[in-house]
Amino acid sequence: MPPRPAEIGSSAGFDVQRIRADFPILQQKIHGKPLVYLDNAASTQKPRSVIDTLVRYYEEDNANIHRGVHLLSERATETYEATRRRVQRFINARESREVIFVRGTTEAINLVAATFGRQNVGAGDDVLITHMEHHSNIVPWQMLCEENGAKLRVAPITDAGELRLDEFEKLLGPRTRFVSVTHVSNTLGTVNPVKHIVDMAHRRKIPILLDGAQAIPHIRVDVQGLDCDFYAFSGHKLYGPTGIGVLYGKAELLERMPPYQGGGDMISSVTFEKTTYNVPPYKFEAGTPNIAGTVGLDTAIQYIENLGMDAIAAHEQDLLAYATERLSAIDGVTLIGTAKERSGAISFILDGVHPHDIGTVLDQEGIAIRTGHHCTQPLMDRFGVPATARAALALYNTREDIDALIAGILKVQEMFR
Repeated sequence: MPPRPAEIGSSAGFDVQRIRADFPILQQKIHGKPLVYLDNAASTQKPRSVIDTLVRYYEEDNANIHRGVHLLSERATETYEATRRRVQRFINARESREVIFVRGTTEAINLVAATFGRQNVGAGDDVLITHMEHHSNIVPWQMLCEENGAKLRVAPITDAGELRLDEFEKLLGPRTRFVSVTHVSNTLGTVNPVKHIVDMAHRRKIPILLDGAQAIPHIRVDVQGLDCDFYAFSGHKLYGPTGIGVLYGKAELLERMPPYQGGGDMISSVTFEKTTYNVPPYKFEAGTPNIAGTVGLDTAIQYIENLGMDAIAAHEQDLLAYATERLSAIDGVTLIGTAKERSGAISFILDGVHPHDIGTVLDQEGIAIRTGHHCTQPLMDRFGVPATARAALALYNTREDIDALIAGILKVQEMFR
């Protein structure tokens, strides 16, 4: 029998019931049923502290940053830059100027492709990615290759959803100019051995970007320890607001890169004859940024740090093992992605039932999952399926949530038998 709610996640001071009370949205009912939110790989819910921070910012500190001499502007600027320093500590960057605020992971990757990529990838060169990438880590590199006459190389994966490191290494050729790899697969939950991958690339003096969108809520990230050249993640997957994200880049690379967009705050001076650009990170933050989102991200990181990444990871790994065991025991369920090292997401198919039908029935039970190709259509083709159902875990989920998911799947089977 699964443990009672008071027992779930309470070890080592991780009291999941107390944590759930911090998230107002989890208290509601959907179609008359308690909400079971398992769509966390798409976006996480927000704690009350983040919501209150956004309201407080707009009520008390709302002003544009950097250019104002009045008190509101000074307060907004200080909070904005304090968030940059918090992110620096959170990911262990060497300097705060290595932290660039963007809209999210997608913009971060596009920024690197459009600046560093255009500078360094030319005709006949290669860009290397893997078969498990999100579209956001495929399409920008395709666009770059089409524009510059380069070739996009794709490293294969195993049937378990693990990267074939031997084949990956073979693809690191003399013409490879850039590598971009997901830290954690949004569809399979596979945790890639990114430190080993970075080392392989760097032995050949090839720069590398890590897509950390699915890693940052689940795994302690140390960009200096990983030695990656770029790291990208989104705030909304880290219990923060939408429309805010981070690109980390090594300072020496950012200094050499051209601006991504032109406009206010990314300049030092402008004449009709010539414009000189600001220093990083401001060179890459044209126009009025998402100030409120940045302030909310600061509070979200504080929330995570107060709980402790190690405690969060232990709780989520327990849930992942429990969900994997229970799903695997259902006749007709096939898991898509069975890597030894996984985090966050579980994808599955159910014999005779389209994933969209699974999601529709579960919604009527108050259970929110994601169905479709999850912006990984090449990965779906690799496994020979048009779509999967995906349950993705977060720090506020419980074994009771998993039990509700299992009961819902059994109901789906009964309806479509």
